[in-house]
Amino acid sequence: MYTSPQRRTSSETIELRKDGGQWLKSLREAKGLSQRKLADLIGTDYYTFISQLETGRGRIPPDRYTAWAEALGVEPRSFVKNILKFYDPITYDVLFGNEQSSQ
Repeated sequence: MYTSPQRRTSSETIELRKDGGQWLKSLREAKGLSQRKLADLIGTDYYTFISQLETGRGRIPPDRYTAWAEALGVEPRSFVKNILKFYDPITYDVLFGNEQSSQ
C-alpha cells in the first residue's frame, strides 16, 4: 500500500500545496476560465473543488491529471511533472533532481 512520506500537517507540505494551488490558478486564469467552467471541462460537479485546490486544500487525483492538463492547455507530461513538485517533492527529486521544469 502506498502512503505519502509527507505528513499532511507539516508546514512544508502545506506551503507546497498552496504553491501548487497558485500554479493551478495561474494556469486557469491564463486560459480565461472561471472555476465553474474549469469544473465543467474536467468533469466535476462542484466548482468549489477547484477553489479548494487553488487554496492548497486537497490534491488532484492522479487519474484526472490528463483531463486537467487538457482543460488548461498544458501538455500532459509537463503538467504531471510540475504538479509532482508540489504533491510529491521526494519523488520529483528522485526523478528530476535539480532540473528546472517547464511551465
